Order: sequence, then structure tokens, then C-alpha cells
Amino acid sequence: MFTVIDLFAGGGGFSYGFKSEGFIISAGVEINPSACRTYERNISPLQMFCTDIRTISGREFENQNPDVVIGGPPCEAYTPVSLNRMDNPIDRLYLDERGRLTLDYIRLVAHLQPKVFVMENVLQITEGQLKYALIEEFRQAGYERIYFNVLRSENYGSPSERTRVFISNIYFKGYLERFRVSRKTTVWSAIGDLPKPDFPHDIPNHSWVDIPKKFKKRWEKLRFGQSALYFGKGDKVFKDYTKLHPEKISPTVKGSGRFLHPYQPRLLSVREQARLMTYPDDFVFEGGLNEQYNQVGESVQPLISKLIAKAVKEYLTNGNKNWDFTPSFPR
Repeated sequence: MFTVIDLFAGGGGFSYGFKSEGFIISAGVEINPSACRTYERNISPLQMFCTDIRTISGREFENQNPDVVIGGPPCEAYTPVSLNRMDNPIDRLYLDERGRLTLDYIRLVAHLQPKVFVMENVLQITEGQLKYALIEEFRQAGYERIYFNVLRSENYGSPSERTRVFISNIYFKGYLERFRVSRKTTVWSAIGDLPKPDFPHDIPNHSWVDIPKKFKKRWEKLRFGQSALYFGKGDKVFKDYTKLHPEKISPTVKGSGRFLHPYQPRLLSVREQARLMTYPDDFVFEGGLNEQYNQVGESVQPLISKLIAKAVKEYLTNGNKNWDFTPSFPR
């Protein structure tokens, strides 16, 4: 069986797909205590380090030769939603303390030298000279060919939009084309069978969450797809508390973002947002309510992690025999 170490493990969305595909999860590293509990409950790694990754040298791992290292360093330094994002893209990697955590991921990849690594982040981590800086950092870590696999989760059946880049030493986007779907999954097809949260049920993380008072009166007036809150800086405008259209795909689920239920005067429950992120109902989130929302919204969708795990397993098993995972085309 192939082994995985998960850095910036969060609640376990990335690891879940690999575990589902038969990989052994050797270790997880996560700083947030509640996310650690969620990860341990659902993933059961052989080792769990609930600590700041900057304190990890790599020698702590019992498995010093993992087949795969995965992880999603924090995106706050790179995402345009962050209103204090540095103007110069290269500064986001080398000067922003949050962005520098990406270098800690690369440092541990350099130490462990896995056969495959996969690092997830927002697409903006490739802006400007950032892409070439990352290529050089991974080259110094021992990997000559770097691929930027950009995946849109809704193309594979997710009921929510999510575009992310998966930086790896193998190219798997082309391999995953066979799993694309022609028919999109709507919000209501994902959450419509759940009972009202205030009715008797035994579904975890599915409780009634009131709309904040300042937005409550707006719920009835909002049409599907409209938002109760708009914010931004300069020409950057973002929205939150969107009243979901039941027959369309949901906007991107974010850790700090909330959605209004299309038919009931309340926020979507953690379970409903987890459904939009393709989590099964038996995946239980620990911690306070906001922490649970964050674990859902700041994760890799299990649907996508499972597809990536399929591709990685094919590469580890057969190399380039059935599919060229290491093409020579420009990165």
C-alpha cells in the first residue's frame, strides 16, 4: 500500500480522498486544535502533529520515505479576497508571514523526497513571477518538472464552484478528463433531501443557524443569487450572505463565508455547506460552529481529492505506461 503525509491537513478533506483510494495516511500536521480533532476522528492517521509546521523539521515522522506528500498551505497571502494582500506578487511568497508557510511545505518535501507531491492553493499563487519562483523553489528541492494542474470542481460533479491549482511533479489534469461530467449538480440536488434543522434528526453538524439581525429583513426581498452583503477595497468588490439559487451551482464555499437558504429564513447549516463541498454525512466536524464552517470552506473537496488520488495511484502503480504523467510540454 502507498503512504501519504498531509501537511496543513485541516479537517482532512485532502486526505479523505487518498484514504478512500486505499492509501495509508502516515501522518498529518495541523495547527488548529479543533481541526486536529476532526482530522483524527475521520482520518485516523498513524501519527498526528497538532502544532505549528514551522516547528517540524521532518525527522519527527516515523515514515521517512512516504510515497506522497500532500497539503494546502494557507491562501490568505495570495487570494484577492484578502484586502491586505501585498501588491507585489513575489512579496506574498517571501515577505508575507502567511505566504512564507508555502516555503515550509517545500522545505519538508525537500526533506522527505516523496515520489509524488501535490500542493493545493488558489489560482493567484501563480500570478506574476510567483509561478517561476515556485518552479525554482521546487527545483532546489529536487524536482525538475513542475506542473500546475488547474481544476474546476463543478466540471466533475460538485454542486459548488471551486477553481484551484494543484502544483505537482506529475501532470494529472489530462488524466482526469475521463471523469468530467456533462450535467451539472445543482444546490437543491445536493441538499434538498436534508430535513429542516429544527426537526428531529440524527444528522451531525446540521443545526438551525439564524441569519444575523442586520440581514434578517433582507432575506424575503432577495431574489435567488442576490447577496445581503457587499464589501471590498478600490475596484475589488466581493459579496457574502448570498441567497442560493436552488437550481444552479453554488458559488465557492469559503471558510468565513455564509449562504442564505433559498426557502427557509436561516443560514445554511455546516452539514449543508459540507454537502456543497461533497463531504459524506458521516464525516463529522469538531469544534465551535465557526470553526466547523472554516474546516469545510478551507478544505479540498473530497470529490476532487479522490480523483487526484486515483491519478496518483495510477502513476505509482504503472508509471507512464498507460498515461504520460510527466510530459515535456511547457509548464
